Amino acid sequence: MGKPGIPREYPGGRGSSARCKFHVFAKLWQLHGNYIYIMKKKGRGRTSRQRRRKSFRTSELSKESESHKCEFVELRKWLKKRKFEDHNLKPTRFSNTGRGLMAVKSLQPGELIISLPKECLLTTDTVIRSYLGDYITKWMPPVSPLLALCAFLISEKHAGNKSPWKPYLDVLPKTYTCLVCLEPEVVRLLPRPLKMKAEEQRMQVQKLFISSRGFFSSLQSLFVEDVEHVFHYPAFLWAWCTINTRTVYMKHAQKQCLSAEPDVYALAPYLDLLNHSPRVQVKAAFNEETGCYEIRTTSHCKKYEELFICYGPHDNHRLLLEYGFVASNNPHSAVYIAIDSLVDHLPWVDKQMNKKISLLKEHGFSENLTFGWDGPSWRLLTALKLLCLGPEEFTCWKKVLLGEVISDTNEKKSLVLSRQICSYFIEETKTALHKISHMKNEQTALKDQLTLVENLWVEELRILQVSADILKNVH
Repeated sequence: MGKPGIPREYPGGRGSSARCKFHVFAKLWQLHGNYIYIMKKKGRGRTSRQRRRKSFRTSELSKESESHKCEFVELRKWLKKRKFEDHNLKPTRFSNTGRGLMAVKSLQPGELIISLPKECLLTTDTVIRSYLGDYITKWMPPVSPLLALCAFLISEKHAGNKSPWKPYLDVLPKTYTCLVCLEPEVVRLLPRPLKMKAEEQRMQVQKLFISSRGFFSSLQSLFVEDVEHVFHYPAFLWAWCTINTRTVYMKHAQKQCLSAEPDVYALAPYLDLLNHSPRVQVKAAFNEETGCYEIRTTSHCKKYEELFICYGPHDNHRLLLEYGFVASNNPHSAVYIAIDSLVDHLPWVDKQMNKKISLLKEHGFSENLTFGWDGPSWRLLTALKLLCLGPEEFTCWKKVLLGEVISDTNEKKSLVLSRQICSYFIEETKTALHKISHMKNEQTALKDQLTLVENLWVEELRILQVSADILKNVH
């Protein structure tokens, strides 16, 4: 879980594979950029000037300031009372990314773009100091930091105009598009690996809600109405998504009244309007000396452009699962292939197959098998090479896992198999897109959710087609 825009120190990463993919994309982008530059340089006539003027008007229409809206006026007043003022950024709605923050001046690499005082942050310290503090302290077993924050958000939202956090609550999304919020018939359309994660996440959230009912009941004296009408599942899901998608990473000292789970959450009003781009980098952390959560950009941002931050090197499966969106041209994205899908495509009966699968699982080669922007991953090719070992080659399985070439026959078999699997998933992806397109016409109420899943499949199709082209040129 974590704040959009700020890396939450997720374990693992794509390592050298991710870096390679990024460099490939960067080169393509650079070539594209040069092409645009040449075209501009050539355009000197009236038609060229008209085209530039039209392009400028289009770009101006693609964003609309929201700083004048009542909820943002009230939010800025509220933040000013807590010693925060901002002159670098302006709340704006962009046609391609939705609500975000626009730079009102050019920002240079290393420049401090936002510094949010501790008084503005909503953490478990905020919750313990509030009216919920005594209830949390007395409850056994101790509630988790996550549950404490959920309870506070639900009760403050229920308080409406009486809540001192109302200006912040008013600008939070009313609904979320994380997979846990999507309708079951939409979730069933996801790629199988992601669908399994989505179903697991949904069960975890439901389990947490059910196990928390006793604690919620203990808060009855704080409310006139039945506590079940305050802490119902839709309210809990909204609070859980708010924390899951919008908290920045901020480590807190463990509190005796809370469980031993890591207390690393902080809701950061205004700062959490910043959107994600996989191609930018920022430095973000709480500064103990200034008492502020600070973000510095490591890249240049032009005046009147949207300012982005990076949530971490996450693929589109992770972004959709945790944050509820898909990043176009995400250099970290890949198409995940389950190991049983590989076995299904083997054209022969192999008496050693069970042993091969066991070895792949034992040595960590049964997961994260992918096609990416740079073709099939090394892990996928290695798994295929092991599966393609002939009876007389099987004793060489350790060498395969170490990346050694066993034979020309083994290399060719695994390459042919990788092409077949890639082609199969291209057709499967096209079938999924056709089904989604049909459902969008039949079930208009689900159109937005279906479009979200459709965007994921479109990106996967592009990755598979790139991989197919790469494999076509490998001999």
